[in-house]
Amino acid sequence: MPDISSLEPYSFTPVAVVRSCFKAKFGIPRQPGLVSEATGEIVFQPPYNQPNAVRGLEEFSHIWVLFVFHLSIREQWKATVRPPRLGGDKRIGVFASRSPFRPCPIGLSVLKLEEVICHGPKVALKVSGLDIVDGTPVLDVKPYIPYADVLPDAVGGFANAAPDASAIQVTFTSEAEAQCLAIEKRGIVGFRELARKLVAENPRPAYQEIAGRVYGIFIHGYEVVWQAGDDTTATITAIKKA
Repeated sequence: MPDISSLEPYSFTPVAVVRSCFKAKFGIPRQPGLVSEATGEIVFQPPYNQPNAVRGLEEFSHIWVLFVFHLSIREQWKATVRPPRLGGDKRIGVFASRSPFRPCPIGLSVLKLEEVICHGPKVALKVSGLDIVDGTPVLDVKPYIPYADVLPDAVGGFANAAPDASAIQVTFTSEAEAQCLAIEKRGIVGFRELARKLVAENPRPAYQEIAGRVYGIFIHGYEVVWQAGDDTTATITAIKKA
């Protein structure tokens, strides 16, 4: 067996870039598909922005997106990580997790394909259930194949079931309610529900779960300001133009 140090390194040129409602890492759902209101586009870059390159993709409901964790690249890697699902205080092997801090910082998400856009030089895929930050380089796109990709008997280890989306009860101040309504009237449909679901996912690191602390999530060019209550409540207090 050859020594890994003797193997040739590989480099890849991204084929596309993500245009996402998420402008910063904090608050992004930890897995794809958890928040259907999270939307964006996979925009192909030259020379890959050819209609022929996506011909037939419109027949599929979902796609696999392989991308680079470009905001999580580190000079050194660690063999263990602390997944949020385990409270942030238990370590497991990096290859037993979906942590963005990996030896090869490659991410993988399955997203719902809403539309294939081919308009002049723009070739893009409109997607929902997004969990990727704006500006992320995309290495490849593949169709999701139900008969091969759905495994009913699979076991998910420490993440065998989706997190309880109702664990955090989110309320809005009257000011925040009015701001959400105004934003939706400007054309961002579902903004309020998107904000509510993101806060309900409790994006705080385990070591920061402090009652009364104020946080901000950046979506669609706005900052959603919210305050943590106890372990089961949070209040969205304001929406600010970012």
